[in-house]
Amino acid sequence: MSEDLRPRRSVLYMPAANERALEKAKSIPADAIIFDLEDAVAPDAKSAARNSAVDAVRSGEYGNRELTIRCNGLDTEWGAADVAAAGAAAPSAVVIPKVDSVSMVDDVSALLDAAHAPAGLKIWPMIETPSAIFNVREIAAHPRVAVLIMGTNDLAKELRSPLVEGRHPLVPHLATALLAAREASKVAIDGVYNDVKNPDGFAAECRQGMEMGFDGKTLIHPSQVEPANDMWAPSADEIDYAQRVIAAFDEAVAEGKGVVTVDGRMIENLHVDNARRTLATADAINALT
Repeated sequence: MSEDLRPRRSVLYMPAANERALEKAKSIPADAIIFDLEDAVAPDAKSAARNSAVDAVRSGEYGNRELTIRCNGLDTEWGAADVAAAGAAAPSAVVIPKVDSVSMVDDVSALLDAAHAPAGLKIWPMIETPSAIFNVREIAAHPRVAVLIMGTNDLAKELRSPLVEGRHPLVPHLATALLAAREASKVAIDGVYNDVKNPDGFAAECRQGMEMGFDGKTLIHPSQVEPANDMWAPSADEIDYAQRVIAAFDEAVAEGKGVVTVDGRMIENLHVDNARRTLATADAINALT
């Protein structure tokens, strides 16, 4: 499965210091899990959480879920050891907070190499500072970067912007990061929604992220997983339409026709490409089950 087609509709943070949470994660239908060593872990629990995250990755008990580890920043006393331990455990990726420049990605990559991590182990930088936004094209283009994660809470803090419904203060910066990801043919994951007791607000923000073009959303609670999965999965109607677009286009090409319409809409190559991606996405999701 290509990197950009792998489903990442729901990317769930799980505190690595919480053994019950790690156990529960085995049954939550998230596409990906971030075993968190950073914000969710108290300083005196960092080392134990690191060991728990490594054990979870190596356990083989999480099915088809994509497993990653969020390390502490390299500017902390735990960051380098986190990256080295994660590299040796070989998750799909390490998630690195507050990546401001491509040189920080190089530093993480060097630590992974020193830990003899697999060459295919990727880096998911978190884009959550003004410097990151200004440097996001170079960050996204790094060969070891597979996914950009938006750190919307920290970005709003850095901008001195309130977290409001609709996120209008953040939209330009979200769009900038998304453009960088697409230019580099990389995946972009939207930031978290904080109010777990507001499902309508969460659904609205998911729709906004999906319509902007993000590939999925980072989540802070298991109740957010299924709504995110639904939002970023092609519906039955979308699959049916995609199949009819491809069939009509193929028939027109075979008959030498210059004009193709489906449901009264003109069909061009770009619509066929979109239809094929819809079907490939549906297939990739079905392969998870």
